[in-house]
Amino acid sequence: MSRILSIDFGKKRTGLAVTDPLQIIATGLKTVNSEEIFDELALYFSKEEVNTVVVGYPRTLQNKGAESLVFINPFIKKLEKKYPEKEIVLYDERFTSKLAVRAMIDGGLKKKKRQDKALVDKISAVIILQSYLLSLT
Repeated sequence: MSRILSIDFGKKRTGLAVTDPLQIIATGLKTVNSEEIFDELALYFSKEEVNTVVVGYPRTLQNKGAESLVFINPFIKKLEKKYPEKEIVLYDERFTSKLAVRAMIDGGLKKKKRQDKALVDKISAVIILQSYLLSLT
C-alpha cells in the first residue's frame, strides 16, 4: 500500500504529515518554507510511494472559503498540474491550528516550544490527515 501525505499550506511555512504504508497512523513529517514545497515533494515522492495528497482547505464558520484561499488555490492548481497521477483531496482544516496548540498543551510542552509556529504547522498537518483517515471509516 502507498502512503497518504497531507499538506497544511501556509504563506510562509508548510506542514507535512504522512501515514504509515498501511494508512493507519498519521505522523508529522516536517515543516518547510512554502517556496521550497515543490522541491520537498519531489524528493519525498522519489523515495516513497504516495497516491493521495490531502490538502488542508480553510473554510469559515459559514462554510465559505477563507481569505487564505487567495494563495492556497494557486498552490493547489500547480500541485494538480505537476502531479496529475496523484489524487488531490481538499479537506476542511477549520480549527486545526487551535487543535494543534491544544494538543501541545495537553502533551505538556512548555510555552516557548508551543510558540514554535513550524511545530504548530506540522501538528496541524497531522490533525488534517488523521481527520481525513477517520472520515474514510
